[in-house]
Amino acid sequence: MLNLPNILTLSRIVTIPLLVFLLWWPGWAFGYLLAFALYCLMGITDYFDGYLARASGTVSKLGVFLDPIADKIMVAAVILVLTAQGWLRGPVAGDFHVIAGLIILMREIAVSGLREFLGPLQVSVPVSKLAKWKTAAQMVSLGALILAGALPGWNMQLGDAIFNVPHLTGIVTLWTAAVLTLVTGWDYLRVGIRHMD
Repeated sequence: MLNLPNILTLSRIVTIPLLVFLLWWPGWAFGYLLAFALYCLMGITDYFDGYLARASGTVSKLGVFLDPIADKIMVAAVILVLTAQGWLRGPVAGDFHVIAGLIILMREIAVSGLREFLGPLQVSVPVSKLAKWKTAAQMVSLGALILAGALPGWNMQLGDAIFNVPHLTGIVTLWTAAVLTLVTGWDYLRVGIRHMD
């Protein structure tokens, strides 16, 4: 069970408290820079654990179980801490951007429940190409929002308003991920509804 892919997955789970700690201090730019580097490293291990497991033929039940859990815990932890520290607050819509984070979290919980329901029925829910785009937008978004704390001076002016470039990028891609989340969530729900009669 403790092959390299599973060790990489477990390392992501173990590292989440450190990531949360670094994000807890919104005025600590160097801490956010460390958090951004750690977040990128966790994203790289997310790619390589699956790749290595498939390439070496060491896909295990533990890995299949842990990998999505590690991803969801990391995403939920980052969204919650960034929300608590005010990073999902924008200059245009204020706290309204928190709704995009809520959409993503609710979809993750709903899809997990759906997979658990369909598991005993031997019905698999394959990951669609659109869902992969959703994941990519989500990862870019959270990374950009973390980077905003590391680079508070990277600003640009649009009209009379001044925006932090990474923060604006993070908010735009967060809403992109939220829209894709609704679309892919509905696709998964349609598959599940067919087996609920």
